[in-house]
Amino acid sequence: MEITELAISDVKVLRPKRHGDERGFFSETFNARLIEQAGLPTGWVQDNHSLSRQVGTVRGLHYQTPPFAQDKLVRVVRGRIFDVAVDLRRSSDTYGQYVAEEISAENWCQFFVPKGFAHGFCTLEPDTEVLYKVTDFYAPDHDFGIAWDDPTIGIDWPGVCDPDTLSGRDRTHPHLADLGTIFE
Repeated sequence: MEITELAISDVKVLRPKRHGDERGFFSETFNARLIEQAGLPTGWVQDNHSLSRQVGTVRGLHYQTPPFAQDKLVRVVRGRIFDVAVDLRRSSDTYGQYVAEEISAENWCQFFVPKGFAHGFCTLEPDTEVLYKVTDFYAPDHDFGIAWDDPTIGIDWPGVCDPDTLSGRDRTHPHLADLGTIFE
């Protein structure tokens, strides 16, 4: 498995090997030993699966607060997304900055989002399916978000992103400037 650091080094792109022939392919998409050797968490407790039918569907930017903060390992099994992680760690040199990567069924990459980051994505193809592992269970009282279009963060979203696809909850998230310290 190839693991690449992004501009914010705690966020990583993982590329599992695919072995193919005329029948199709085989891929080991998760191996705890390799993940641990790379210094990433291995205590995954829940898998989530989402389907977004429309191109331009925006989901996020979401995070869970301590003590239920989550690392996420995101992959796409059908379609393509513009995947984003925003640093919410107040003491970080990259606080309020983001990294983004295109993740798709075709490129077979995975996006690792550590605790202390908000996560969101925009679909770039119809009927996109996203699967992700998390290191803590869903805790509704600790589930929050920040505005996907916060101008102080300045995410350069693809032109297809459609704000009309936001959930009711995602339409009401505060801006980064309105958050207190959530993650040191």
